[in-house]
Amino acid sequence: MGLLDDMHAARRAAGHRPAAPAEADAHGMVPALLFIPDISGFTRFIQESGSPLAPQLIADLLEILIEANMLGMEVSEIQGDAILFYRLGPPPPVQELVTQCRRIFLDFQNYVRLVERDTDSALSAALRHHDLTIKIIVHYGRVSVAQIRQFVKLMGRDVIVVHRLLKNNITGSEYILLSDGYFETQNPAEVARSFSWTRLLRGTCLYDYLGEVCFRYAHLSPLRLLLNGQQNGGLTQGSQRNAIKVQCAIPVPAAYALRVISNFRLRPNWMPGVRDVQYDVTKAGRLGTSYKVQFNRGQIDFQAVQRFEDATRIEYVEKISLFRLFPNSLLFYFIEPVTDQGCLVTLEFRYGYVASSRRLVRFGQLRRMKRFLAVSARQLAALCGHMAHR
Repeated sequence: MGLLDDMHAARRAAGHRPAAPAEADAHGMVPALLFIPDISGFTRFIQESGSPLAPQLIADLLEILIEANMLGMEVSEIQGDAILFYRLGPPPPVQELVTQCRRIFLDFQNYVRLVERDTDSALSAALRHHDLTIKIIVHYGRVSVAQIRQFVKLMGRDVIVVHRLLKNNITGSEYILLSDGYFETQNPAEVARSFSWTRLLRGTCLYDYLGEVCFRYAHLSPLRLLLNGQQNGGLTQGSQRNAIKVQCAIPVPAAYALRVISNFRLRPNWMPGVRDVQYDVTKAGRLGTSYKVQFNRGQIDFQAVQRFEDATRIEYVEKISLFRLFPNSLLFYFIEPVTDQGCLVTLEFRYGYVASSRRLVRFGQLRRMKRFLAVSARQLAALCGHMAHR
């Protein structure tokens, strides 16, 4: 047995090449959408921020990008500040693709703005001096798919093209670039309709060994008008359109209510459907702490991301991950003192979209979330009152 045969046998033992889909040609190449969101300003931010929390923020932002995936794409690889998504088969309609790009941009920017609000934080100051934003590269072509151990590897000329397009001659740092390989699959009238909110421009780049690659691009800056609280300059209470709110009076001081809310161990005692909470006890109480909530028959991850306090109100914010129906959502707690022994608590659930194409399903899920928050608020009030009395 030769060396090459030994290598093939070892590869078969570790993992096999996936069966070629029906669309594969004689060379095993299959049609695929290639989609790369890339964080602009990443390198400078990491080098100059001086904050030990900067790498963790980038990890959070990459998670935001992954969770914003509405098109059912797979992750091929994560390369520092960019993620290569792919979807085998026919291309998505341009309207769905544009909606996906808008969702990624808005979720990314809203989370950056949330971190920027902490004016006393070194990380917040670094963000204000280093504008992190998103550019998105889209290409449609043919790829070869190989399974190498537990990894899926994409290969072929079009994989090289989509990576090279990250380096282009477009002025600016937040845009969508779509290759002619994708546009040739779409109806021109639908393209014009899908980009009515911005200008679609033409561009071209000449790359070594690839030749000239033509594309169209559109700046994402007009979407900044849709960011949460844009009119007020911040994420203030009531500024978010996609939000569900409930309020309840709690017969304990505001600081006591905050301690109960932020105590992960108590979450099963007032949040309906929560069976268990797992977290690192050595990090409990710190901002940035994540905890896994066993919820009904699944799991949802919470992360404490913000806490503000002044004479009129306490604000505590949690980011929610792995929530299939409401990707990249946030749960705000506004605690306002009413008396020395009482406060008003507002639970506000903010979401970008409901992950269903059916209007009736979206309506039903929003009603269920409203009931969930209402029951949570009532049980939180009862728990606080019971603990204070005891």
